[in-house]
Amino acid sequence: MQDPNEDTEWNDILRQKGILPPKEKPKEEEIEIVTPDKNVVSSDGKAYAEMGLDELDEFEDDLDEQFFLEYKRKRLLEMQEKANTSQFGEVKEISGQDYVQEVTKAGNDICVVLHLYQPGIPLCKLINNHINILAEKFPQTKFLKSISTTTIPNYPDRNLPTIFFYLNGELKGQLIGPFSFGGMKLTVEGLEWKLAQLEAIKSDLTEDPSASNQIRDVMSDSLRNQDDDDDD
Repeated sequence: MQDPNEDTEWNDILRQKGILPPKEKPKEEEIEIVTPDKNVVSSDGKAYAEMGLDELDEFEDDLDEQFFLEYKRKRLLEMQEKANTSQFGEVKEISGQDYVQEVTKAGNDICVVLHLYQPGIPLCKLINNHINILAEKFPQTKFLKSISTTTIPNYPDRNLPTIFFYLNGELKGQLIGPFSFGGMKLTVEGLEWKLAQLEAIKSDLTEDPSASNQIRDVMSDSLRNQDDDDDD
């Protein structure tokens, strides 16, 4: 019996007349795309996921070309994402001479938090400790500190602590004086909330932590007064 899929002139005529069904189209070869595995290691035992782009180039011959290009692309995206979200991560001490470079010329869309302080003021010391923690938690924000009079000559101590928030070199918000911070009861979370309200950082906090602290203080005072009345 003649093969109906055979390429012959007679079969073509029969297909035109509808006697034979249309010839089946050959199936296209499927190309399997391999997703790079972070655990894959090079010939010298080092994981490709831990390599820089230059190191990956050295092992290009060890990998399938498609796999290598996809792996390199993915690694580049990971490195760029890490660089974009971890620009700072620590508090930098500056003087008035550094102000223009560190604040005014910080760069586009860079949030800058500047703490003006004096070493002998306890609340200033507390806030310096707090911003060390917040700088690590929010590395996309640039945290700076400066002795007040080195940045602004004759800046009054009564205005300390002072925090200025800048964006694109422009002043966008400020906290001036001890009452703005709630005094020595200020917690790291409390300062985080205040900076989030200035939009200097993107915090996950949904309410002011100091509010709950105030409620606890009121309840403690009430219980303490009740105990005193019972003693009388």
